[in-house]
Amino acid sequence: MTVTALLSVRGVCAGYPGVPVLRDVSLDVGPGSVVAVVGPNGAGKTTLLRTLSGLLPLTAGTIRFDGQDLAAVPVARRVRLGLAHVPEGRGVVEELTVAENLRLGGLWRRDRADMARATSQVYELFEPLARRRGQPAHQLSGGERQMLALGRALVARPRLLMLDEPSLGLAPKVVAQLMAVLAALRSSTGLAVLLVEQNVRSALSIADTAVVMALGEVVAVRPADQVRDDGTLRRAWLGYW
Repeated sequence: MTVTALLSVRGVCAGYPGVPVLRDVSLDVGPGSVVAVVGPNGAGKTTLLRTLSGLLPLTAGTIRFDGQDLAAVPVARRVRLGLAHVPEGRGVVEELTVAENLRLGGLWRRDRADMARATSQVYELFEPLARRRGQPAHQLSGGERQMLALGRALVARPRLLMLDEPSLGLAPKVVAQLMAVLAALRSSTGLAVLLVEQNVRSALSIADTAVVMALGEVVAVRPADQVRDDGTLRRAWLGYW
């Protein structure tokens, strides 16, 4: 039986004014799957997520989410369809409390009862946030801020979570905790994850599929365990590890 992709990207080209970055990028993310996008700095990974979330326009190609063409769909509408983008840098509002940041993730939602349940589930997933719910975000550690950024996205009940370098600057123990949470969410809720990550070992430990990018192009799509376990492939495609 063929499983229809939740996210289907075909021939995508995009970039910045006068600076093309992505060239003919194609990939799929199936329901409940984890796809890791790996590659060296400058490969176009962040640009890819910004294009998928609508922050950058397409110059060519198609992006379909659950069969719907997203070309003319604005950022806010993509969020309501079920795409959540957690950008690099743990983007939280530092002046707001933990609880207020989480509330921001669901401001557009009409089902207040389920929003409250989603917030409670975030506190269960990330116990440090529950203890600090009344504290401003600037008082959190780096790992706690990343938890908050992820939690804010989860309050919106996404179907696809797009994460950009969630392990950046974090201690190995915190990285392991975050990856465990992502794996658990996939198993318990069917959440699909598109994970951009420089920590290749961590990303491939939870991924089903590895998409290897270089210079704005997809150079390989392979089962994640194949890339993880084959040193020759890793050196050829990634140049390290």
